Amino acid sequence: MERQNKRGSTAGFRMCCPCHFGLESVLKFELVRLGADEISAADGRVSFTGDWTMLAAANVELTTAERVLIELGSFPVGTQRGKTPFDPLFDGVAALPLEQFIGQDDAFPVKGSSLNSALKSVPACQAIVKKAAVRRLQKAWHTEALPESGAVHQIQFVIRNDICTVYLDSSGVPLYKRGWRENSNAAPIRETLAAGILDLSHVRAGTVLCDPFCGSGTFLIEGAYRAMHMAPGLHRRFAAERWTQMPKKAWFDAREAARAKIDRTAEYSAFGFDSDPEAVKLTIENAKKAGIADRVTVIQRDIKDFEAIAGQTVVCNPPYGERMLDVSAARALYRVMGKVFPADLACSIITPDNDFEQCFGRKARKRRKLYNGMLQCQLYQYWQETERMKPNAHTQSDSF
Repeated sequence: MERQNKRGSTAGFRMCCPCHFGLESVLKFELVRLGADEISAADGRVSFTGDWTMLAAANVELTTAERVLIELGSFPVGTQRGKTPFDPLFDGVAALPLEQFIGQDDAFPVKGSSLNSALKSVPACQAIVKKAAVRRLQKAWHTEALPESGAVHQIQFVIRNDICTVYLDSSGVPLYKRGWRENSNAAPIRETLAAGILDLSHVRAGTVLCDPFCGSGTFLIEGAYRAMHMAPGLHRRFAAERWTQMPKKAWFDAREAARAKIDRTAEYSAFGFDSDPEAVKLTIENAKKAGIADRVTVIQRDIKDFEAIAGQTVVCNPPYGERMLDVSAARALYRVMGKVFPADLACSIITPDNDFEQCFGRKARKRRKLYNGMLQCQLYQYWQETERMKPNAHTQSDSF
């Protein structure tokens, strides 16, 4: 239908990518490398400007973004004199240029969240946003009929401190779902968080990576993709690919650009160990699905039998109290790690345990606050010989 798209051009628009708290700087530099404009970072998200090709490239290539959202607009929704509490929400949504992205036949379900706002009921807000969107699109398309039989354009609203921001989700299935991990073990680390930790650990071509708690192989596989410049979304699909408003050439160009960056000759090898034979089997299966099995060696081995390889980098997410082991067992594990990890071993270890350094026996060169889901963690990083700590010594995080 020709009148489905009122944009009429490929002019730039504002986009936003949510990410794990603590990875904003990593995501920002990913977008710099992609060529995005007007990049700004805030807590748990990075915003930027680009066109349809940039939207496609962001979906295909970004490793630490959770989604790629089109930012439709922001407006206040606090109590206003002479209006009901929901009037500002309705009026704000009704003023947005929804028809530039949503056609007459397209589906536009609504979901959202509200925090520290006078509008506390999310279901009520959903109903108001939906009603306002219907009103706007009926007026724009000069029709009462909105069959919603076409492609899904997910509307997402976020209300924080009485400010509402409305987005369209172009990704659909979250970006951390790469397609190679159909199965996983207990409490796997999300692929996007793993990619950020690998970036902070300077994993690249030439790295010999080791994960002594490999689980389902996330670090090992994400490391291979990073070393060989393989875009994580190259072989999956996105919601916006079904939008008639978005030119198919944008997806073609984005994928061709991503393919041109792949370097399968890059030197990279990875070693995964786990005491659980099922984890070893799962890692091998996932590495095959990801197409990098020839770069990965996986062996069943307990951490007490760890042997360092010269020049390797260790990145791991050991079991801890809130996840798998009880706290005392997790701390016993950290003490073993401290004994078997050489003092000059380059390693990055993520855990929520603030007593990790005491158990491990060495003060980290750097600590970075990260969130694994809703769980606040620290990434402890070592890359050269560090001072052995005395019992009960007080530790502080290096500043960033």
